Amino acid sequence: MNKYLGLDLGSKTLGISISTSGIIASNLETYRFTEDNYDEAVNYLKDLIEKNQITHVVLGLPRHMNHDLGIRGEITISFKEKLESVSNVKVILWDERLSTKEALDTLIKGSVRRDKQKKLKDELAATIILQNYLNSINK
Repeated sequence: MNKYLGLDLGSKTLGISISTSGIIASNLETYRFTEDNYDEAVNYLKDLIEKNQITHVVLGLPRHMNHDLGIRGEITISFKEKLESVSNVKVILWDERLSTKEALDTLIKGSVRRDKQKKLKDELAATIILQNYLNSINK
């Protein structure tokens, strides 16, 4: 059975979601790392992937609204390559445009306090990315 991680990569945080069923995504955590130290984040994920027997990682790919890749997109592609080089997992790039905005909108509608919004937005964005991917493969 396939197990999935969803990732929302930032410059200091990594939102992480999980699906053990391949149908429903759930928040897992927000991992904080030294700014722009993506090797630190990759090493953390390597252990998490092994521990949870993950078969697929869905990594949010940031694009501009005109579909161009910016510097964040290039960093994400490099992160994908690093993660694949240290783990035996398939990494799928998934368009993440507006996922963080959707996550914040959801938290605001749920009357979540601002201090908690900051802590939850990355892992909720990862959950949205993963759920959108799972929805696309389960049609």
